[in-house]
Amino acid sequence: MEKHGIILFDGVCNLCNGFVQKIIKADSQDFFRFASLQSETAKTLLANHPIEYLSLKTIVYIEDGRIYSKSDAALRIAAHLKGAWRLTHLASIFPKTFRDWIYDIIAKNRYQWFGRQQQCMVPTAELRSKFL
Repeated sequence: MEKHGIILFDGVCNLCNGFVQKIIKADSQDFFRFASLQSETAKTLLANHPIEYLSLKTIVYIEDGRIYSKSDAALRIAAHLKGAWRLTHLASIFPKTFRDWIYDIIAKNRYQWFGRQQQCMVPTAELRSKFL
């Protein structure tokens, strides 16, 4: 997995699932791999890390053995994508505390604003290789 960035996301969140679908479409280099935070894969990958990563309140991004969460994760992911996604890097001019404050507001309200599914997304056969 060292050659791939790993994105761990809330598998029942409609916003998170939509974000994953957009990343898959924009990932022309086939760089990213995905797993829901509810999965055993995520629990194994995060076994030696703080429990807040498994709280479903943040997206987690793993690259080169380093773990990123919240706005740092989103910005690192966007940096690997082409086109308009790269513009999100401009948000890095804001302090992390401010970016994470905005992130936390969205995370706290995501089910209310965007809805949720009863079970984690099941990838299609053509996308299955992207999921751990």
